[in-house]
Amino acid sequence: MTGTDGLPAYLQRLVQRAEDLPLRHRIPQATATARRSAVLILFGEGPAGPDLLLIEKSPHLRSHAGQPAFPGGGVDPGDDFPVGTALREAHEEAGIDPAGVRVVATLQELFLPPSNRLVVPVVGWWDDPRDVAVGDPHEVARVARVPLADLVDPANRYRLRHPAGFIGPAFCVADMEVWGFTAGLLDAILEAAGLARPWDATDVRPIGPERLRPYTLPGSGDDDPASDSAAPTVADPAPDGAAARTVRPR
Repeated sequence: MTGTDGLPAYLQRLVQRAEDLPLRHRIPQATATARRSAVLILFGEGPAGPDLLLIEKSPHLRSHAGQPAFPGGGVDPGDDFPVGTALREAHEEAGIDPAGVRVVATLQELFLPPSNRLVVPVVGWWDDPRDVAVGDPHEVARVARVPLADLVDPANRYRLRHPAGFIGPAFCVADMEVWGFTAGLLDAILEAAGLARPWDATDVRPIGPERLRPYTLPGSGDDDPASDSAAPTVADPAPDGAAARTVRPR
């Protein structure tokens, strides 16, 4: 099959809204030097119903240690960007066979100021789902197929406050706390797909100090200790006082 033939209704809705993802309006303008990256948002029909693939970064990394993310990273020479980049990274990180993935949409590119990256989310449907496995154990600790029912469950949703003042969405699923860029993208995807359910946005919790590590794009392989601290790039400003900044003052 090609295109949207046979896709579930929620995924068809997401494809229809690909040009106007809710998240896009909360992203700053990219710099002229921004580097290109891609992530794979892979939907499938799993043992517990419709699900979405996430990876958990290795706890031994200096950047994003132990953090959940979509598989993805920076463009390599010869990649058919962005689709080729997203599929290559998913194969390297989670053992996903590109031949079993039907790419159905590319979403609006999103600029991440702290890592100076332009990220293109690539949406795929797993026509031929297989068992997931860690591809590179030095970079990835775990691969999980997370049921959509768990992601939209209001009991698994809250917001996290960064010391800089940012407040962004968070999910507690599959024994992982998803926050920052990945959580913001998830939040927008669920809304665009018509899956989001009302949840308590007043439940705001502090980010633990162990999570405040130098920020790079999840799945990029970058490990730059000179990067900005991991302030969420997809977040609301503090409700009390002036809006916080996502870009280091010049």
